[in-house]
Amino acid sequence: MVRFKFVTIEPYSEYVPSLLFRRRSGGIAVTCAGVLALSACATPVHLTPGAQAPDPICARVLQKMPREIQGMKQIPTDAQGTMAYGTSEAPITIRCGIAPPPPTTDRCLSVSASTSKDGEKDAIDWINPEAGSELIPPHAPDSAWTFLSYGRSPAVEVIVPAETGLEQPTAVLLAMASALKVVEATKHCVGSTDVVGDRSGS
Repeated sequence: MVRFKFVTIEPYSEYVPSLLFRRRSGGIAVTCAGVLALSACATPVHLTPGAQAPDPICARVLQKMPREIQGMKQIPTDAQGTMAYGTSEAPITIRCGIAPPPPTTDRCLSVSASTSKDGEKDAIDWINPEAGSELIPPHAPDSAWTFLSYGRSPAVEVIVPAETGLEQPTAVLLAMASALKVVEATKHCVGSTDVVGDRSGS
């Protein structure tokens, strides 16, 4: 279930400072045999770690991430607190440990893997920055969708390139719903208009 809301976000009160992350590609034989048995030996995707990447919560989030999303398998990255799916040429990238997004009028998506009426209680709020928004990170491709978890610290960034061919990029967020529940929600999007109903994301 994905509910789209055009909202004004209430200010995020606290920002937990400092931390960082990443991994190196040395010992490729061990990496391929151990971590990447399901995606063969691939060149690690280069990412810049978020400031809060060493937070133990990020490790718990990544441990609960699925091995495959929409038919795309995990591929290696070179940094702590990160994950990628698909191909190294146009990967879906996930960074845990970024700074929580500030107040914004960008669109908010309330995403829940549950189709029940109680699903909204477990929904994960994501900011979907619109074209030209200052919240779009400089490393995001022009044609990519960017999503930033809202109301949870550490925050998570998801970038879905158009080259993945996904008709519904929110399918990635649905696949991540269980993992994101590890991070306690302290804030929620403020709004009242659901402009899109339920979607399976498949």
